[in-house]
Amino acid sequence: SPGCCTSNESPHPGLRRDERGRGVFYTYILARQRNGTLHTGSTDDLARQVFEHREKVRPGFSSKYGVDKLVWFEAFELRENAFRRERQIKEWRRVWKLRLIEEANPDRCDLGDDLNNLLVF
Repeated sequence: SPGCCTSNESPHPGLRRDERGRGVFYTYILARQRNGTLHTGSTDDLARQVFEHREKVRPGFSSKYGVDKLVWFEAFELRENAFRRERQIKEWRRVWKLRLIEEANPDRCDLGDDLNNLLVF
């Protein structure tokens, strides 16, 4: 929505790439719409992953159900930690996932629209 996540302050403070762009892995949640279908994943290239979900590059859950809005993400130094967090969240009840999203992104903005400002390359 217009004006969503347009402040200069990131809703995810401290989630930045290092100055060489290395050692950052992400766990993320995509949504179809507010209170709609959710998809949780992990990646080492969040911008590419969001693009691929939006463009339905691969057949699968998110392309089948139209899950393409980035509503939450968290950064990790180790791939294993991002994957562990993904697995943890996938086991959660839906209400816990919605609470996690609400805490970081109360308006449930599509953070994918502003990734260049949220991530330092």
